[in-house]
Amino acid sequence: MIFAAGLGTRLKPFTDKHPKALAPVNGKTLLQRNIEYLNSFGITDFIVNVHHFADQVIRHLDEHKNFGCNVTISYEKDEPLETGGGLKWAGWFFKHSNNPFVVMNADILTNLDINKMLQFHLQHKPLATLAVTGRHTSRNFLYDNNNILCGWINNKTGEKRISKQCDPLHQGAFTCVHIIEPSLLSLIKQEGKFSIIDTYLEIAKDHTICCYPHNGDIIVDVGRPESVEEAEKYFY
Repeated sequence: MIFAAGLGTRLKPFTDKHPKALAPVNGKTLLQRNIEYLNSFGITDFIVNVHHFADQVIRHLDEHKNFGCNVTISYEKDEPLETGGGLKWAGWFFKHSNNPFVVMNADILTNLDINKMLQFHLQHKPLATLAVTGRHTSRNFLYDNNNILCGWINNKTGEKRISKQCDPLHQGAFTCVHIIEPSLLSLIKQEGKFSIIDTYLEIAKDHTICCYPHNGDIIVDVGRPESVEEAEKYFY
């Protein structure tokens, strides 16, 4: 699943007339780059959620024949449901599969090796595996020596949300790439519009969610106009 429904307010003025998923980086849209990136690991079936200028995203996919993949649209017509709500709304797409699936944000570009992350996921058998790095961010996941998610911290305000008491705790910045077991979907209790972070912290109280450190990989959050220039240095 690729999250492409957000308003992209940080990427104004581009998003005043376009969805952020269609922001170009060296002549290719973010959406095209991420479909091709995931397809390079053998992923052929996608669901893409849309809201902001949804017609442009749908037309872009149609014009390019879904970049050679099978793409289903999850239309959040009334309002964007954020990451948690968006996943739950599209949950029907995964319910008839026993295989883990990948989720990522349209505005994240990375060279993370999905195959290695999947091997980690299959070895540890959590309900979800969340890619993290040691880069500096204001909000981080907290995990223990076994890479099990224990909580979350806002480093600016000092706010902590602890799901499991663990010591010591390591901090990891979320790359916004997830590998999820379909069985997690039935555990999501929230309704409507909500963040997947809230879901993970709640589920982690009674189930295993893992963090997957992958320091050394390229990660660019293409959420601001200046970050497009940064992304163009790495993604040709």
